Amino acid sequence: MDAYLQRIGASRDSSLAELHERHLLSVPFENLDTHMDMRIELEIPWLYDKIVTRRRGGFCYELNGLFAELLRDLGHHVDLLAARVFRDSQTLGPPFDHLTLLVDGEWLCDVGFGAFSLHPLSWTSREDQKDPFGTFRLVEHGDDVDVLMDGSPTYRVERRPRSLAEFVPTCWWQQSAPESGFRKAPRATLARLDGRITVTNEKVVVTKNGHKTSTPVEDPAAAFLRYFGIHFRQSNASGVLRQL
Repeated sequence: MDAYLQRIGASRDSSLAELHERHLLSVPFENLDTHMDMRIELEIPWLYDKIVTRRRGGFCYELNGLFAELLRDLGHHVDLLAARVFRDSQTLGPPFDHLTLLVDGEWLCDVGFGAFSLHPLSWTSREDQKDPFGTFRLVEHGDDVDVLMDGSPTYRVERRPRSLAEFVPTCWWQQSAPESGFRKAPRATLARLDGRITVTNEKVVVTKNGHKTSTPVEDPAAAFLRYFGIHFRQSNASGVLRQL
């Protein structure tokens, strides 16, 4: 786990908020394995090799799944919670659509949603929570909790703790189903203190202090390497380049 801390530029003395922030600023949210015909394995050694050793990113099951192990190693109590993402204000994704974390029974932590809060959110507060990346509010919905970002619902969280293995079927669906949003296009995105950078097979989008610029991509593999340090081994490149 010391190597994991080095990967995100943190230490064993870092606060929960600092660990959360530095993870978001260091490890990209990306779906490139989905476009390289590589099956994602929800096993801690596999996730560690990908995120720490190979310095890649991932999506919610990978990023939050491994971050939970780091927090536990540092002495925190962590529950894995299942959530369903709002496709629009009324339509929800399938069960286990998203994996998020409840830390020490007090903090909702999420380093695997892409554009979300920079810092942990209070699990018990039902008031507006100001964050550098927006205004968040948790709202009761029966037995579940809806998480709103700038007034719009993002996902609905179950309260029941889950195991990582319970997310395996939906993780496979996300990788293989034609209707999965992760199958539409390869992309990687990383938070910055002043905004965000996102690379797809078609463009680079940089958001800085609320101002967004977009430039076309001529060589997607080179763009992923330049902005995220993601290098495709020749054996893996054919799959992603075929999709690109």
